[in-house]
Amino acid sequence: MKLHHLRNATFVIESGPHHILIDPMLSDKAGLPPFAYFAHKLARNPLVSLPPNAPEILERVTLCLVTHSQKWGIEALTHTDHFDKPGKAFLRGKNIPVVCLKRDATYMEKNGISVGVKLNYWEPADLLGGKITAVPARHGHSWMANFMANGAGLFLELPDEPSIYISGDTVYTADTERALIEMSPDIAVVAAGSASLDVGGHILMPLEEILTFIARAPHKVVANHMEALNHCPTTRTVLKEALEKRNLLSKTLIPDDGETLTFFRPE
Repeated sequence: MKLHHLRNATFVIESGPHHILIDPMLSDKAGLPPFAYFAHKLARNPLVSLPPNAPEILERVTLCLVTHSQKWGIEALTHTDHFDKPGKAFLRGKNIPVVCLKRDATYMEKNGISVGVKLNYWEPADLLGGKITAVPARHGHSWMANFMANGAGLFLELPDEPSIYISGDTVYTADTERALIEMSPDIAVVAAGSASLDVGGHILMPLEEILTFIARAPHKVVANHMEALNHCPTTRTVLKEALEKRNLLSKTLIPDDGETLTFFRPE
């Protein structure tokens, strides 16, 4: 299995003939508004362009997984850092099927996107000869979570490949811990930007919870969702320094944009 990290939470899982796009944010640099205006440095998003190898990687995509997309069907509440207009256009243009939560399916279909599999929490569904399971994700600890597009983590088991758990946009919860302990993923992908808005506190794990996630993960961890959005203060350098202090750096991979990671199924 190869993981092609593009930017933020957008990456592609390569498994044999399958190229699975995760959470497409394909906007040009500065093509989206700031996500926080006062709590963080004011800047338009994304902060960086897609890497030069992105077109080549995207050309091979055959399927898309979306962890979360919108709230109440309101376009203004679409989480464009995971599912933006260029991402929608890409999926429509190539007629790529999407796997998402059942409650997001109507929104996808209204946008002209084909939904291949509709997921319910903790109910495994067949996918590409294997299984996919949606894990509840809570997009914040405070009241703000009620207004966020609370989505899912995704646990993917493909034939002859290491299993992978993608946390999605979540703080650390009992469901997150259950996925790490009970499912025992070979690879755990954590959204590590520690995002917060101007009100309501963290909407992603703060640094201490990221370290807890990595410590509890049974095997390798990949950290993403960093250095691409103006409301995500945890950088790769900050995370590496914290991991070194906790002796957790050896189990953690922090890919650069455009980097490919290769994993093998444990014996």
